[in-house]
Amino acid sequence: MQDNNKYAIIMAGGIGSRFWPISKTNHPKQFLDILGTGETLIQQTYKRFLKICPAENIYIVTNESYRTLVNEQLPDIANSQILGEPLAKNTAPCIAYSCHKIHKINPNAVVTVAPSDHLILNEEEFCKQINMALETAEANDFLITLGIKPTRPDTGYGYIQYHEQINEGGHYKVKTFTEKPNLELAKTFIQSGDFLWNAGIFVWSTKSILKAFAKYLPDINDIFTEGKLYYNTSQEHNFIERSYSQCSNISIDYGIMEKASNVQVFAADFGWSDLGTWGSLYTVLDKDYVSNAVVFPKNVIMYDSNNCIVNTNVEKLVVIKGLEDFIVVDSGDVLLICPKNEEQEIKQIVADIKMKKGERFV
Repeated sequence: MQDNNKYAIIMAGGIGSRFWPISKTNHPKQFLDILGTGETLIQQTYKRFLKICPAENIYIVTNESYRTLVNEQLPDIANSQILGEPLAKNTAPCIAYSCHKIHKINPNAVVTVAPSDHLILNEEEFCKQINMALETAEANDFLITLGIKPTRPDTGYGYIQYHEQINEGGHYKVKTFTEKPNLELAKTFIQSGDFLWNAGIFVWSTKSILKAFAKYLPDINDIFTEGKLYYNTSQEHNFIERSYSQCSNISIDYGIMEKASNVQVFAADFGWSDLGTWGSLYTVLDKDYVSNAVVFPKNVIMYDSNNCIVNTNVEKLVVIKGLEDFIVVDSGDVLLICPKNEEQEIKQIVADIKMKKGERFV
């Protein structure tokens, strides 16, 4: 297929509260170098898609308040390629908006939709899988999702069950989607052998996805169809400002993917993690001989401590003694020390702090 028909939509609107305190509302995790590589997650994602489609075909959908951060971190992106959402309304409205806008420019467009804050270790395999999916979506009226071959019964991911008959081109028809299961159910999924982790990465032609919006989410589709007159003009911003509040708050998974009959899945394996929690970050980081993962080791000294994750990108010297299985994060104005097995409570801690201390620390 022609490269100028390939597009990417990078979703970068989340606030990443589970990575508090380094991820805060005014500077969330996609704009941070949480892996200690010298590049932020959104910069890594953008560079990955430069290997798949032209720079002018990469769009960033984000909260309007993050537009300046996107401009700073991706200086090559034109302002017209940054789609600012006035309100957070989940993934269906932002995908409808971006696909309508791209379809107006190029009705032959085939699009990859991906989060801005995931880790991909094998980029060559990732590009190969995406290109195969793009070619399949160009030739067929399919809604394609990428499923990751599971390595453990993880309760932090959604699951995709597929029909075992493989189609020409290496994809399967999707049977069911399941939200994050409990441990027993996750173990059953792994044992059955026909489940994949839901990576939240989608590939389709704009024709196919807009047809699906018209069928399954007609209210949202009507709102963004009305914007045809305004997309890629000086009036686009005002149209979005006044229209977004009318949209339902609904995910693309729930609104379309779980209902449509033409959903296909590619079973992929390219070293993926959604980096959703400190624990998931710990599993992918390099560790020392006692299994401590220290993201910025320059000013950290550890004694008699093991299986910890430490992130303190600050100038102060940090000395840790006698900790096992802990998260230690110093963001400068906040210090978090929390057992790894209680990290699911961080979201509630952030809510409590917001109530007790206001917006300053969150």
